[in-house]
Amino acid sequence: MGARLKIFLIFALLWAVFIGIAYGIFYLLLYTGYIPADTSYLWLAMIMVPILLIFNLVTYFFSDRMVLASYNAQIVDERSAPRLARIVQRIATQADLPMPRLAIIPSQTPNAMATGRDAEHAVVAVTEGILNMLTDEELEGVIGHEMAHVKDRDILVMTVVASAAAIISIFARMAIYNAMFGGRRSNVNPLVLLGAAIFAPIAAMMVQLAVSRSREYKADAQGARITMKPLALARALSKLESANERRPMQFGSSSPAHSSLFIVNPFTGGFFVNLFSTHPPIKARIERLERMADREGFVQ
Repeated sequence: MGARLKIFLIFALLWAVFIGIAYGIFYLLLYTGYIPADTSYLWLAMIMVPILLIFNLVTYFFSDRMVLASYNAQIVDERSAPRLARIVQRIATQADLPMPRLAIIPSQTPNAMATGRDAEHAVVAVTEGILNMLTDEELEGVIGHEMAHVKDRDILVMTVVASAAAIISIFARMAIYNAMFGGRRSNVNPLVLLGAAIFAPIAAMMVQLAVSRSREYKADAQGARITMKPLALARALSKLESANERRPMQFGSSSPAHSSLFIVNPFTGGFFVNLFSTHPPIKARIERLERMADREGFVQ
């Protein structure tokens, strides 16, 4: 299934979520008398369709900028980040891909991600922490994984879905705040608002879950073949898992909805974050890479 077809199906599902919530709110407004009882559903459609079209366009063309801005990522080049640029250029050449733009996230939590809508608009972003922690070979393994996502056009699907999920989560938090602190200003049952607010991000995360876990295994394998260093990637994953458990990334303006973009999950949050994790277990990923190295004769 092509990336653009997946985007179409994802947008269709997100539209269904949005429309379902909108109709629920519309019904509540009718029921509580905030709008006249004879108001046509056509009125709702006239409002929702333009909003959803704008939402689609913004997430398709600007989601990568939204993600980078969430983490205060700074675009860099070979002068300001020579080591990173040298490694990424080497891996891009080996993968027969154009050189992506580079960005550094000002966080000591070691991690990396790729974003953008295609290879020509890709950005590979790494944290300051990963540059300080990994050796060149291990960093090559990580960059190979990210370039595999670029090569397979995973970044189009994952960036759009992550951005859409983040937007839904923001609106959900607003609904929760209104339900908890709206007081007498609202006659809407707070439990109904809380139900809608909880359902929306869970639905978005389920979409992410459907497109993320298998792709991490595939990117590990393809990235390891690009670099010919599966064991270096395995060592990097082990280090990254330990470091992210000790020092999870601070949310700030970022969101757990973005977790699928990173090579390892940068957030912790108890039961629900683990339940809807977009990444397979690190142990399983390392075992696959070790079997691959043994089977195909890689020594690094």
